[in-house]
Amino acid sequence: MPFWQLTVPATADTSDGLTNFLWEQGALGVVEEEVPGHPPSLRAFFPESASSAGLLSAVRAYQASLRALGFSLPPDTAEIAPLHDEAWASAWQQSFPVREVGRRLLVMPPWLAERAPASANGERLPIVIEPGRAFGTGHHGTTEGCLVLLEDALEVAPGSKVLDIGTGTGILAIASLRLGASSALAIDTDPDAVAAAQVNGARNDCTGLDVRLAEPQDIDGRFPLVVANLLTHAHLTLAAHYARLVSPAGHLVLGGMLDGEDASVAEALAGLGFGTRWCVPIDGWASLLLAARSH
Repeated sequence: MPFWQLTVPATADTSDGLTNFLWEQGALGVVEEEVPGHPPSLRAFFPESASSAGLLSAVRAYQASLRALGFSLPPDTAEIAPLHDEAWASAWQQSFPVREVGRRLLVMPPWLAERAPASANGERLPIVIEPGRAFGTGHHGTTEGCLVLLEDALEVAPGSKVLDIGTGTGILAIASLRLGASSALAIDTDPDAVAAAQVNGARNDCTGLDVRLAEPQDIDGRFPLVVANLLTHAHLTLAAHYARLVSPAGHLVLGGMLDGEDASVAEALAGLGFGTRWCVPIDGWASLLLAARSH
């Protein structure tokens, strides 16, 4: 029994917190799995030396603290089991296959990129992303929706400067450069995400990528294209900053909203001069493309 596999139920608004908690407990890898119509669950892999009872106890205590803060969680069905038949690395890697996104993008992890012949990419633009502590591998509906809308926005305004708020792995900033953006500023408040985005930028030979540990209020100037893959409450909080940062007649791509929640975000931004151009629903999540007024 070389490894433990811990499965934890989650919700859309607790998944990120639970994921960070599992990393802090010493996880070797964490995978979010979601089936349409069902809440997400997390699979985390731990070394043999970890205490299975201790992990379950820590998770249940963390879930209890979330409930005390008012979060609604699924029934406590966290489970831990040994991995007898396969190494954790194999189970981890199988969760990240090569994925075609939109009309032009091909997202893959580095271990598959190393094996794929150059001709396998065809006419698609390859993006190599290392899954890790930061969010964004192209396999989640929120990231995929943002990638599809980025492609649309950059077809309308090729060569745009892009601001990526809450960059995670850097996938959206990297994709924007692949799709023809002239430069991309990627910001995040998590040092792990900044480090991951820098590594992924180098892995994709990105020029024009600037990754910073920063918040939207730290950024001056305006950008023809701003993208943010965050939860609904974050979009509502940052709405005024979006209006300040998007150039007149520029575009705003937003992800991370559950189906139905996008209406409240679109309404809040309409009051700040944004019109909705397109909505992409994927796996119960909604992504929005909005256009700022010209003056």
